[in-house]
Amino acid sequence: MVTIETLNNKFGIANKATFYKGKGGLICLAVNTAPAAADISLYGAQLQSYAPAGQKEMIWMSAKSLFEEGKAIRGGVPLCFPWFGPHPDKAKPQHGFARLQYWDVLKVEERAEETIVVQLGLKPSTVSMEMWPFQFEATATFSIGKTLDVKLSVANTGNQAFEYSGALHTYFNISNIDSIAIEGLQGTTYYDGFGTEVKTQNPQLLYFNTETNRRYINSTGDCIIIDKEYNRKIHVAKTGSKVTVVWNPGEDVAKTIGDMQPEGYKTFVCVEPANAYTGIDTIALNPGQSHTLATTIKLVD
Repeated sequence: MVTIETLNNKFGIANKATFYKGKGGLICLAVNTAPAAADISLYGAQLQSYAPAGQKEMIWMSAKSLFEEGKAIRGGVPLCFPWFGPHPDKAKPQHGFARLQYWDVLKVEERAEETIVVQLGLKPSTVSMEMWPFQFEATATFSIGKTLDVKLSVANTGNQAFEYSGALHTYFNISNIDSIAIEGLQGTTYYDGFGTEVKTQNPQLLYFNTETNRRYINSTGDCIIIDKEYNRKIHVAKTGSKVTVVWNPGEDVAKTIGDMQPEGYKTFVCVEPANAYTGIDTIALNPGQSHTLATTIKLVD
């Protein structure tokens, strides 16, 4: 594996983008600019922090995350690929293998308005081919500035078509799950969890008082997380997706999650763009084709 010294010599930007050894010895990249600070783990190409200047952290991380190779990092923005949720073969990891592998650094550069762009890449490995026997190139791009842009692009580099699902499984840091609401989903149909009954959200705002696991289908609009205690609104936009997942495990389910503190559910909510359902928005790529799933996150008045 490439060393931290090599990474800093090749890709580091003095005082703005520095590679270091993080928790569990995982290699990470710290980004610091005037507009914002962020942190990205090369293991899983997983954003672990994003905080605009003078603002509270916007991304939630579990205090009990293992930070251990072979295990998923709990929190941040996990990249789910090439499947979303559990695989029919229970021996294969939930949400795919992309979040369980080290990604290569392709680019770290500074652009206008003190925005740092980080690009990481993943290609097939012996491990991935055993689970999903296709040729691909996945690219994760993080644009860190006044806003946060996260993109997952997948290209079919082989000679046979494939289909995949995935998500940008974003954990947002909030004051208290009892004090927030989500705007932007009124009138949208959804499934509860992996259920098959189609329901419709009639209220303008979504509130939380128990486990919530909704998969809003044919949903392409933006959402706003309204957090009164933190006196802020987080605007969540997306492209390349027709499914929006909103998840909070609630008290009872949180107790069954080994890498989450029992009270952890109170301080996060997931609002995530996904490609999750065959016939709605799973992605089919012929050789030479590509697709990009993206989200843009920012504070709004």
